[in-house]
Amino acid sequence: MNRMTEDDGLDCLDLLEETPGILCGLMRELSQEDAEWKPAPDRFSVAEVLAHLSHSEGHCYRMRVDRFLGEEMPEFEPDDAQMYLVLYRGTDAEDSFDHFEEQRESNVEYLRSLPRSAGERRAMHKEAGEITLQQMLHEWAMHDLGHIRQIAELVRARKHWKAAGKLGESYQLRP
Repeated sequence: MNRMTEDDGLDCLDLLEETPGILCGLMRELSQEDAEWKPAPDRFSVAEVLAHLSHSEGHCYRMRVDRFLGEEMPEFEPDDAQMYLVLYRGTDAEDSFDHFEEQRESNVEYLRSLPRSAGERRAMHKEAGEITLQQMLHEWAMHDLGHIRQIAELVRARKHWKAAGKLGESYQLRP
């Protein structure tokens, strides 16, 4: 099982590379109406999650990678997705996904070109304190996994829960 060991490059790049494909598989059966469905007014729809991923890819993660590599000890503000909710409302799921996928491909290609030692570059995060690029890559992977899980729960709730009839009654969904 060689796929589970890292090569001489940075950690997490395989997961970051696979995220768009995983999301594409989860969304394969969704209509536009399904993608816009919200389980509650204060919860995200699939379309809003995709808009958030697209926005975060460039305005958070890529910007931070560039600052890690271009500056000595850059300072980062904490992220707050709630600040950008207005940007995510009313977005087209396909457009957001396509933009996310393009950015992710470019970002992973760039990250694969870096030596493992680049992961030791340091920055000051205003909430977390001193961090390394490698630590941010692990947080980026956790961010992806959290949103993969979120979209999976939305798909379960929207497409399968009621359709499963009595078989679905024992499931405790939290989309």
